[in-house]
Amino acid sequence: MSTGRTTIAHDPAAAPTGLPRWTYVPAVVGGLFVVLPLLALGTRVPWTGYWTLVTSEPARAALVLSLQTAATSTALCLVLGIPLALVLARGRFPGRDLLRSLVLVPLVLPPVVGGIALLSTFGRRGLLGESIEVLGLQVAFSTTAVVLAQTFVALPFLVVSLEGALRTAGSRYDVVAASLGAGPTTVLRRVTLPLVWPGLVSGTVLAFARALGEFGATLTFAGSLQGVTRTLPLEIYLQRETDPDAAVALSLLLVAIAVVVIAVTHRRAAP
Repeated sequence: MSTGRTTIAHDPAAAPTGLPRWTYVPAVVGGLFVVLPLLALGTRVPWTGYWTLVTSEPARAALVLSLQTAATSTALCLVLGIPLALVLARGRFPGRDLLRSLVLVPLVLPPVVGGIALLSTFGRRGLLGESIEVLGLQVAFSTTAVVLAQTFVALPFLVVSLEGALRTAGSRYDVVAASLGAGPTTVLRRVTLPLVWPGLVSGTVLAFARALGEFGATLTFAGSLQGVTRTLPLEIYLQRETDPDAAVALSLLLVAIAVVVIAVTHRRAAP
């Protein structure tokens, strides 16, 4: 006699979490592939003189410049990226897919190509460079060029994260809020953005981390002038040729900053 109960067969090869046990093997290999080089970096650090290496005048100037420009470029990514992600996720217009493809191109471009593209746009003989020069402004090989280079390579990270979150959240709550009389800006501020807050935070963190580590586009478009355009990645590259111990010490410092920023931000964003 049937009891009406359905028996669910359990896979003996499944882990307690419900995942197949075999997935842990490539997961461990993948984790080691990322973690081991970082641990190896730590073994190469000259710990006895570490503080002296990371507090030298060039190192401090490069670190301060990196943090300032990365924060500025992240703010610029938010100003430009939030509306762009909203348009790509919710907008309906011809050429949207093409626009998305073009916006995401910096993700796959070699950074040096991005630097050449920026130079072709804002350089003295660039598309907009001559018009900017008439105003008495020079963008290329300045601190502004560093910010633009970082924004160019970091913006797609914010757009991808936020657009994905917007698509996952859907628009039903926005529709309900609008039907109750809320204006578009109110809906965006009170409903849409709070719903996609984790995605926005993740995108912001990724954008900041990418800006902080930017090298190729910065070197090509902004050059390497101490205190003006020489960010920490450029300082590490230069020190690698003259003082390998300093390069290793500064590399570990950059890794530590990235880990702290990501860990703290994700902890605050967690529900």
